[in-house]
Amino acid sequence: MARIRHSLIAAVAASALFLGACSDSTGTSSTETSASAAAEARTITVEDNHGTQEIHLPVEKVAATDNRSFEILDAWGVDLVAAPKQLVPFTVEKYKNDENIIDLGTHREPNLEALAAAQPDLIVNGQRFAQHYDAITKLTPGAAIVEFEPREGEPLAAELKRQTAELGTIFGKEAEADKLIADFDAALERAKAAYDPAQKVMAVNVSGGTIGYIAPKVGRTYGPVFEMLGLTPALEVANASDDHQGDDISVEAIASANPDWILVLDRDGATNTRNTEEYIAASQVIEESAPLKNVTAIKEGKVVYAPEDTYTNESIITYTEILNGLADAFEGKN
Repeated sequence: MARIRHSLIAAVAASALFLGACSDSTGTSSTETSASAAAEARTITVEDNHGTQEIHLPVEKVAATDNRSFEILDAWGVDLVAAPKQLVPFTVEKYKNDENIIDLGTHREPNLEALAAAQPDLIVNGQRFAQHYDAITKLTPGAAIVEFEPREGEPLAAELKRQTAELGTIFGKEAEADKLIADFDAALERAKAAYDPAQKVMAVNVSGGTIGYIAPKVGRTYGPVFEMLGLTPALEVANASDDHQGDDISVEAIASANPDWILVLDRDGATNTRNTEEYIAASQVIEESAPLKNVTAIKEGKVVYAPEDTYTNESIITYTEILNGLADAFEGKN
């Protein structure tokens, strides 16, 4: 967790020492006014992926580019001045549709000049926009920038909780952050307890009507879940990647592995493709595939789908939903 240092601004400290303050026209002394300001205006430091970051509170203008943060910030009632709206999950309607929030484009074609023009006090950067950190830093010298993208080699569960706790500190939502972390931990323990290691599991990604293989540990979204829950892989492929569309795999290979459970990420279901005629739901691709009809998971209805917005969300809230969904399935509640 972050090491936090609170320091009152010098002017407030000085005024607090002035005991002979006069009352103003409202009957409130200047000492009382200064004390009130002291309670609100302060500086904290947090440790993010790039070191110690100093943040002046209260933060008045917030920009966010991190897909893992949108749902959390929205749940806490944080207003944004700028965000890459095309990347905001469709379930976070406030940020997606608010015309007062400046659109920053996408990570492939970012409008960083618009970010600078918004003059944010704080930028919550990460995930797809992590690649633009240096450019953002140069264009917004007056803004504090924090980035809590899960670090390579660190357990995802711990990294999701780290991010949530740090954001709670920054926005004065420590109790709310603790609740999100407790919910996540409870879902994790439920799923662990309900899973039978004798049951073989495969995770796949569906995009454009094509099935991709999600590798245990390194694969997108579900990869870390294998480690979190101690899932037994039905198939392990050499040189697997974390490619956002999954690795190439044939339906015949899936059928041959014969998983007891199939975990599915519908990539297109979280993007604008879901609103086009080209969209083919993952459930249709998986459950109507002739080569897969005799797979145990298909025959026994043991196919579990991630929440629709997962591909553009992946927050601690999303993972709590994923884990509770798996717990329900393993417990036979689905």
